[in-house]
Parts: sequence; C-alpha cells; structure tokens
Amino acid sequence: MRRAAEAGLDVVALTDHDTLAGLGEARAALPPGLALLPGMELSCRLDGRSVHMLAYAVDPGNAELAAELAAIVGARVGRARRMVEELRALGVDITWPQVEALAGGGVVGRPHVARAMVAAGAIASPDQAFTPDWIAAGGRAYVSRYALDPVAAIGLIQAAGGAAVLAHPGAVSRGEKLSDQTIARLAAAGMAGLEVAHPDHDHAERLRLGALAASLDLVPTGGSDDHGSLTGHRIGCETTSPEAYERLLSRMSGGPG
Repeated sequence: MRRAAEAGLDVVALTDHDTLAGLGEARAALPPGLALLPGMELSCRLDGRSVHMLAYAVDPGNAELAAELAAIVGARVGRARRMVEELRALGVDITWPQVEALAGGGVVGRPHVARAMVAAGAIASPDQAFTPDWIAAGGRAYVSRYALDPVAAIGLIQAAGGAAVLAHPGAVSRGEKLSDQTIARLAAAGMAGLEVAHPDHDHAERLRLGALAASLDLVPTGGSDDHGSLTGHRIGCETTSPEAYERLLSRMSGGPG
C-alpha cells in the first residue's frame, strides 16, 4: 500500500490469486489519500488453456464463492506438492516446507516453487522456472489443477455483488491470448470489463483490445499485475482512467466495499 501511494495512485486494487485473505491487512496499511478496491484474480480454464478473471468488489461472505475458493486453494496446494515431487525427481533439491514458507501463509502458487528453485541453485532467476524444462504449461514438472470455467466464474462474481474483468487477454507470452469470439461470448455472459493496458500488451494489442472493448460495451481497464520482486516492483506502471473506473463501479451490484 505504501508503494502504491508512492507511485501516485489514488486507488489501488488488491487482486491476489484465488483469495481475499489479504484485504484486512491492506485496509489497515492504507496511507492517507489512497483508496482500496477489494478484489482477487480467479483461476479459470477454457479449452485446456489458463484464463484469469479479475473479481472486483465481491462479498467475501458469499457462501458459494467461499466454497469455490476453498476448492481452488485446496487444488493449488495439491498441485504445488506434486510439482515439488516432480522437481525433486529431476534433481532439484527443494522441499515442501520450504515452498510453504516462501508463501508466507498465503495461497501457494508456481512463483513460490520458482523462488525455491532459485534458492536451490537450479535456476538463476524465478522467470527461468516458467519454461518447458521446468514448470511452464506442458513442462517436465508441470502439474495441471482444478480451475473454474470462465462463464461460471462470471456468474459467481455477479452473484457475490462484484464485477468481472478479463485479465491480460492478449498476453501471448503466457499462452493465454483469447480470440475476439471468445471474449464476445464472455461479454454476453455478463463480464463487465476487459484489461487493455497491461505490461504484456504491446501498442498494437492495446489498440485492438480497446476497439474490441468499445464494440462490446466492456469497460477498458489497466493494471500493473505487480507480483513484487518477481515482476520488478512495477505497481502503478499501468492504470485505469478515472472515467473507466467510475464505469466499472457502476457495474458492481455490491459497491466497492
């Protein structure tokens, strides 16, 4: 929250993967002049491909949402444990307690496995883990996991009073680039916005996505997708315009919280 204020932001969204657990701590750490938009990034899968759906201003007390998050988090833990086993079989000297410690009590994900690999000397930097040699999709130590269908995720977010925004839809490097037809289908299912400004989107992709958002009446948003040291502490490098932010707020049945 301090770094968000130092970056000159008026509003910051906390969107951890598949959890709302950090919101209380984030609110307590807010400096004067900075507002918090609560949210998370839901893990989805469509036709065997990873899709991430941002969920803004959902009610953490929604029972259906809480049950789904518990299932996703449980699957994340099982997946990470199996990845550790696969990596050990490949000669990487890491342990499950080590990966758990790196997660710091949060939801365990591949970035924590990657950091453990760095500590073990198997790779020089976390990004090197996300290759076919290691834990990229289809990699030697990759393990798939349970994830929501994105249409189901949109319904879940709406039922919990929030607004759904498709995260980094043009991220070719992640293997997650979605077709215009797929995005149109998600818009028809009630999706509120499309993340246009993202570090993984070049200028041409932003123009394409901006035009698509306008044609589908989707709110064009921006986000830094900051993962701390893993992405170089880039919070505030991409933003959402005040006009788009107000439009997004208007599509949240539950309000910003």
